[in-house]
Amino acid sequence: MTRVALIAHDEKKSELIEFTQAHEAQLREYDLLATGTTGKRLMEATDLEVERKASGPLGGDLMIGSEVAEGILDGIVFLRDPLRAQPHEPDISALLRICDVHDTALATNLASAEFLIEGLSD
Repeated sequence: MTRVALIAHDEKKSELIEFTQAHEAQLREYDLLATGTTGKRLMEATDLEVERKASGPLGGDLMIGSEVAEGILDGIVFLRDPLRAQPHEPDISALLRICDVHDTALATNLASAEFLIEGLSD
């Protein structure tokens, strides 16, 4: 089964929820995981099952990155807030880098998220 991570910074969580609701039928076909608060909010807003990792600042981004390194994650939708500094910026950079190293699909905005979700369905 296709495995996809869903991550959003606080200022982007509502956008990810709307995206997830709009693509709920497609996402139901995937094995989903998310960082802590994002996963909680997604499960509250949809009928999707989401495996929750730790919150991003508490290591959740690194936990998702380890799945990329293990080769068990097919893609990540990571709606980042590019206008605010994040206290766990080194973890975010590590996640982006490991996606590049392992050629794992990574969407960091809604336009690329559309392509990622549709592309994984083929």
